[in-house]
Amino acid sequence: MLRSLMHYFERRLHARDDGARVSHPFEWGLEFLDAGPDLSDLPDLPDLPDLMDLARDSHSARQFIKQFNEKTLEASDGFYTPPPGRRSDFESSASESDWRRLKFPSAVITPYEKNNLVYAKFFPADRGDSAVIVSPQWNAKEDSHVALCRGLNRFGVSALRLSLPYHDQRTLDGFTRADFLVSANIGRTIQSIRQAVLDVRRAADWLFFQGYKRVGVIGTSIGSCVSWLAFIHDERLEAGVFNMVSSWFGDVVWRALTTTHIKRSLETELTAEEVREVWKTISPSAHAGRLARERRPVLFISAKYDLSFLPDLAQIFFDDCDRHNAPARKVFLPCGHYTIGQTPFKYIDAFHIINFFRRLWR
Repeated sequence: MLRSLMHYFERRLHARDDGARVSHPFEWGLEFLDAGPDLSDLPDLPDLPDLMDLARDSHSARQFIKQFNEKTLEASDGFYTPPPGRRSDFESSASESDWRRLKFPSAVITPYEKNNLVYAKFFPADRGDSAVIVSPQWNAKEDSHVALCRGLNRFGVSALRLSLPYHDQRTLDGFTRADFLVSANIGRTIQSIRQAVLDVRRAADWLFFQGYKRVGVIGTSIGSCVSWLAFIHDERLEAGVFNMVSSWFGDVVWRALTTTHIKRSLETELTAEEVREVWKTISPSAHAGRLARERRPVLFISAKYDLSFLPDLAQIFFDDCDRHNAPARKVFLPCGHYTIGQTPFKYIDAFHIINFFRRLWR
């Protein structure tokens, strides 16, 4: 009965934004995968004009995406590592409240100038040398997770709340939602997730420049995927909370209630299996081999009645962790993807997150 009730509320909350969701046409988007200077360790990838030609032929585009995923998985350290940060890259200023504004150039340059500058809100604690980088969910409002940041402050943990690509001040003119973060454009979606990962790692640079000794991450929904990819590629990050987790990026988009409008475009060209393959490099489970040496403290939070990050997809990721004996705490909340943001679940969720860091860094 609880499952049916939660699924009812999930669909009802999802329906609130039906009119705002836009189903963009399918595109290979190979031009977004052009290997720039920071991808020099990914050999034999065609130049941009050749990519445009490839995209006109479906078979060739499929082969290129397959090759691209193979090479980026083999060289994922290079793919997910930004150039060394410099103090001069970052600009911070006081706000009218008790937080500071931070902005810095993204390590990934997209065709959309407005998206190439990263914004964040920094909530410093009165004491302590610990800080976390908070990555919100897709289409989060600008004030989302602020209460969580202030809650962390009470226990001596500073918090840097990042804006994801195409969100907040990075929202493109004429758009009301961050459609380009996840869409039926294969290459642009890969670029967007990679950009978000590098933004997290650049934000960590700034926190270390500020003198913080212990830095962790918190990610929710797609922010969880982004934070996990940053976490497993950056050993400086000491701990992480991954709030709603999944295994295969393509499976989530294909099956999630949240992305039914994207699936309609994807299925004009791809099968479910192909969608998993084309987005393999941005999938947590594709990097499961790294779990064999992973011993940093982490907390995974999953919603039992989630219609977006479905429980069976989350279980694949948990099985990855168990297979490699990766130490992790797991919490299962009796709610769904949307209802986790509703009373009382949002308070229970926040309690687990704050308590994890309170006990770890007390």
